[in-house]
Amino acid sequence: MYTVIGTTSTRTHRVLWGLEELGQPYIHLAESPRSAAVMAHNPSGKVPVLLDGDTVLTDSTAILTYLADKHGALTHPAGTIARGQQDGLTQLILDELDSVLWTAARHSFVLPADMRLPAIKDSLKWEYGRSLDRLAARLAGPFATGDTFTITDIILAECLAWGIGAKFPAPPDALADYLSNMRARPAFTRLKGQ
Repeated sequence: MYTVIGTTSTRTHRVLWGLEELGQPYIHLAESPRSAAVMAHNPSGKVPVLLDGDTVLTDSTAILTYLADKHGALTHPAGTIARGQQDGLTQLILDELDSVLWTAARHSFVLPADMRLPAIKDSLKWEYGRSLDRLAARLAGPFATGDTFTITDIILAECLAWGIGAKFPAPPDALADYLSNMRARPAFTRLKGQ
C-alpha cells in the first residue's frame, strides 16, 4: 500500500487522483508543506511525497509517471511514439501552465512579502491565456493525447482548475468542456470528500 503525504489543495491532489484512477490502495496523510512529517521525507518541504515501502518519491509528475509505468495504465508504453507525444505535451503543460501558475502563487503568498512582485501577475495572466488558446487548438479527442486517458489529463485538468481558482483567464470553450468531463470522472469525484 502506498502512503501519500500532502494536502489536497496542493499538487498532492494529482497523485491521489492517479491512485484512484489506478484503483490502488493508499493511505493519505494531509500534511502541509514544510510540516515535520513532510520534512522527515523531503528536506525541501515540498509536497506531494509518495512512500512505496521504504522508498520516497517526490514531485507530482515524477510520481504519476512512476505509478503509471509500474501499473501499466494511464500512460502510453515507454519507447513508443505515442509516449513521446504524451511526454512532450506533459512538458508543455508543465512549462506553459503549471510554472506560470506557480510563479503567480509564489508572488501572492509563498515568497516573503518583501520579495513579492504583484505586478508580475499581469504578464503571467497574459502568457497563460495565450497558452490556453494554443493548447485548445491541439485537442484532438476527448483526452489530451487523443482517445486515451493518461496522466497528462490529470496534470492538464488540475492546471485548468488551478487557473480558474487563481482568477486567471478562463479556458476557451473546448478546454472548459474538457475540464467538466475530467471532473465528472468517477475517480475524481471520489476525492471530493478529502
